[in-house]
Order: sequence, then C-alpha cells, then structure tokens
Amino acid sequence: MRERVASAFAERGMAAEIALVGGGEIGQEAERAAADTAAAGAQDRRRFDAVVVGGGDGTVGTVAGALAGTAMPLGVLPLGTLNHFAKDLGIVTLDDAADAIAAGATRRVDLAEINGRVFVNNSSVGVYPYMVVDRERRQENFGRSKWLAMSLAFLRMLRRFPRRRLSICVEGAVHPCVSPCVFVGNNAYEIDLFDFGKRGALDGGELCVYVAKAASPAGLVSLAFRAAFGRLDQARDFETIRARALEIRSRASRLPVSRDGEVEFLAPPLRYRIRPQALAVFAPAPEPAG
Repeated sequence: MRERVASAFAERGMAAEIALVGGGEIGQEAERAAADTAAAGAQDRRRFDAVVVGGGDGTVGTVAGALAGTAMPLGVLPLGTLNHFAKDLGIVTLDDAADAIAAGATRRVDLAEINGRVFVNNSSVGVYPYMVVDRERRQENFGRSKWLAMSLAFLRMLRRFPRRRLSICVEGAVHPCVSPCVFVGNNAYEIDLFDFGKRGALDGGELCVYVAKAASPAGLVSLAFRAAFGRLDQARDFETIRARALEIRSRASRLPVSRDGEVEFLAPPLRYRIRPQALAVFAPAPEPAG
C-alpha cells in the first residue's frame, strides 16, 4: 500500500511524506503536521501544503477533527471498506484522489459534532451501535468473521428489539419519541433507489435527523427491505427534523452512540451542532449541469 500511494503521488509530480499510523495515533499525527506547517509558515517555510489520510470514514473523521477550522486542506484516499465521505466528494479510486490533490482545487464542506467530537457523515443512537458492540464482542470472544458476527448480532437485536425513549430538543421545542433508531446526518441524505445513502450537498449548513417509526421487529425488517429495494417513503417511515443544533436527552446514564461507524458510550444529553464550511478538502471539479 505504501508503494501504491507513493507511486500515485510521484507520477503526478508531488512529494509526499508517508506515515503508517495506528488508529489511536492518527489524530495526533495530523495535528503535528498542521502545527509544524503553521510554525514554519511564520518563517515563510511551509513544510506541508496538505494533509492526506487513507482509511475508512472513522479515520477520515478523526483527521478532519484535527484540521477543523484551519487553513490546512485535507485529501482523502478511499482505502476503507465503504468510503462514504470520499464517494460523496466524487472520489472512488486512489487515482481519483491523487488527480484531485494534484489539481489543487479545494472546496469547503460542513462538519458536525456530538459533544465536541467531530463526524463527517452521520451519528446514530439505537439498533446500529447496539449491533456493532455485539459484533465486536463476537469477533473478540469467539473469533467470528466480521459479516457472520454482524448477522448474528442482527438476529439478537431482533429478538431483544431495543427501542429508546428519547427527547429531541430543538430551539426550545421538545420532540419526545420512542424509536429503534435515531439517525443524525451531516446534511440531508437521499432515500430513493438510485441515491440511497448519498448526500446531495456537503455544505448545506444543517443537521438532518431521521427518527425511524418502526414499532416492532417485523416493522424494522420491513423498513430494511424497503431500503434495499428503494421503496422507502420519508413521510411514512421517518419523522424528519432539520436544525443547526439540537440535544438528544435520555434517562439512561450512558448511551451507545455511533459516529462515522465507530461506537462509543456517551452520557446524555447528546449535544449536536453543525460547523458550516469548517473543513477545506480536495475534490474533483463538479460535472457541468446538463
């Protein structure tokens, strides 16, 4: 992988210092690169022109948090499993990413936060973090493969069907709900067949909250099948709330919460906010309309 990345940059006339960094250290490495450049900039000797991260969405979110609010642009190499953020930027392959970085064109995109922690895609409370915790337990204790462990976690979730009693507070208004899943997107997500799971804009300046209305395991399975075949109906399947900031309150002392696919336990209230255009990122030029 190091050779592939080095070759992609060298072929386009770019010099790259490549570091293979563990997940627990990657945020510190990004902060160091940005700080070194800021210090050098005062003496007119910039060490780096950009920070580039290769990995999944959780890794990208960690580095985005380190660079948020700075002038340092971020390049994204789609080297993870799903690469949702890269795809929303129009980057599918390593060559796409290298071309965009070499071209030097950047755009500013929104970041979102939960209790001060940055995410680039989405965060959720309910069945998804519940299944991830169970999947990781099965992988660690029983040596299951990722997909088998997730399938077993899905079946266990259906048997127990955790529904959270929550209050969503927006601008003084309180929206009580009992739901198996509350999903908070950094901008709005498409739910039709051809664009399911994608975002039309990364700089709309708002959070979009989707509260699943499924009231039973059968209802949740039906929701999943309709999603797979592009038959979701936003009005029928979700309560939708748009806001720049909100709180999710619960009587629980801690809640499992996903953030760009990574799960952690947080004490409520969960405070979400949008950070408009907080990150400069390399991206291909948009295709001409029509």
